[in-house]
Amino acid sequence: MASKQTEELNKLYREWVAALQANPEMPLDELRRMFEQWERITGEPGGVDYIETDAGGVPAMWAAPKNCAQDRVLLGAHGGGYVAGSMYTHRKVYAHAAKTIGCRALIVHYGRAPENVHPGPVNDMARSYKWLLDQGIRSGHIAVIGDSAGGALAVTTILRAREQGLPLPAATMPISPWLDMEATGETFGTNAAKDLLVTREVIQVMAGMFLGEGGNRQDPLANPLYADLKGLPPMYIQTGADETLLDDSRKLADLARNSGVDVTLEIVPEMQHVFQFLAGTAPEGDAAIRRLADWARPKLGLG
Repeated sequence: MASKQTEELNKLYREWVAALQANPEMPLDELRRMFEQWERITGEPGGVDYIETDAGGVPAMWAAPKNCAQDRVLLGAHGGGYVAGSMYTHRKVYAHAAKTIGCRALIVHYGRAPENVHPGPVNDMARSYKWLLDQGIRSGHIAVIGDSAGGALAVTTILRAREQGLPLPAATMPISPWLDMEATGETFGTNAAKDLLVTREVIQVMAGMFLGEGGNRQDPLANPLYADLKGLPPMYIQTGADETLLDDSRKLADLARNSGVDVTLEIVPEMQHVFQFLAGTAPEGDAAIRRLADWARPKLGLG
């Protein structure tokens, strides 16, 4: 049974859905302000310094835990359907991950749709990755992490880096990834009564905003379920069993495995979309971050 602390995230998602139902034409700036409430769910990790920076022309934020390995970096892509979320909403959750791993995190504030349609976000992430390399960080000392839309970016950033001939990072960790621009997963139906936030209709609207007019829903850099994943680094996919997007994680794991990628898929019972926001608040959030960290640490050459 899920802990009572998980109700904080459930309550927030119910509030968002109620607000959207009451105002289906909610202005984009209001929607973005609403999504900024994500940040309040996560407990403050403590002992972490936050420094805003310019990462190759892209706004970003360093989360630097005390006594961490400065030359190991978690490159973070925030979620929010490509239209909302920010480095501020995800400051604490990625700081928890970095602190538990023992490295720094660079949380990227990539340009959001509809102002910055595809391939804008993946290009911003790839620029930030190249910037890390230009700063002298070894590719084998970088892991990419992302949730929801950022979970797709945790894959497509590496695909773009491969296209550009850059050395690839040590690992990638898609969290509750949204990958399928066509929204074909069966769990949109089977988990509809369990998922408190994500519906097929919401995904279709956000996909349209992200891709822009005439956008290709099968473009591998937008929908990595159509990508060639051969040669990608080890991958750890972590998702909630109650998510409508669960099939996205399953399909990615199957594709990666069939492409020869070392992949781990963890499906956590009774958990909602990006339940890792509960780090510092609920035992499920802390335990999930620990499992990610335990997997990532040796990939980054940390004991």
